Amino acid sequence: MSDSIAGPSDTEPGPQAAEVPDPAAPAPLGVTRTPTGDEAVDAVLDRLADADHLAADGHVEVYEDVHRGLRAALDALDAQPGPQAPARGPLPYNSRS
Repeated sequence: MSDSIAGPSDTEPGPQAAEVPDPAAPAPLGVTRTPTGDEAVDAVLDRLADADHLAADGHVEVYEDVHRGLRAALDALDAQPGPQAPARGPLPYNSRS
């Protein structure tokens, strides 16, 4: 028989090395977004959540897509007819200053 001192074995869990986070790995930003009340704009802004699941180099595509969507929503506002301006007849002759 041999008396040996027990040491850590390969099957026992030892201290774990601290994991170094990869700065390019996907990480949720945790930014909350308040709905605007405009369904079209809210749908475009919901696309920003996709950036949480992408590496940093994939964010540009999402941001450009959201920017295009917001510009389209603004352009759509310009295309809608607004209220008619009141009709103005000719000014009376004596109204000059």
